[in-house]
Amino acid sequence: MLPLVSDDGWMLDDSVEDDIDRLMTWFPDAHSIDIWGGPGFRFPFTRHSFAEDMRWGRMASFSLRDPSGNFAAFGQLYEKFGCINLARLVANPDTRGLGVGRRLVGMLMSVGRPMFTCPKFSLFVFRGNAPALKCYQSMGFNITDYPDEMPHGDICDYMIRPVAHQEKQGAP
Repeated sequence: MLPLVSDDGWMLDDSVEDDIDRLMTWFPDAHSIDIWGGPGFRFPFTRHSFAEDMRWGRMASFSLRDPSGNFAAFGQLYEKFGCINLARLVANPDTRGLGVGRRLVGMLMSVGRPMFTCPKFSLFVFRGNAPALKCYQSMGFNITDYPDEMPHGDICDYMIRPVAHQEKQGAP
């Protein structure tokens, strides 16, 4: 199934270890790493602590590359509470606002469907991250109650959407 290549040349593939070095440059401060990795992610980080905190090698990790092969976005997938959870979603800061996040989420969902036999996708979004919230809502995700005591429930919302979902025109 991988790499997954879109009609216009974007490619989602398994992340490689060299992607960690580039990814680390996208988080210049503690706030940016908290929004992406969660409050338990260490900052300042080393390459070792960064890889450890992102669960490198223990969680399916994917890199999105633009048609020129540039590293444009990153995301992870795992199963949680009977859902395919999309985690640590991030677009290269130079490409934010250009639809890269939407493309990443859509391609991750395409890859996740055959990996897991779950009826729903899920993700967490930090409150106040309006661009991410707008992106996820446009793709059919809705804020819902977390099925357990929610970690960081005071700063995050939990969103789900069915795997089988009637997409809006042009959506993945």
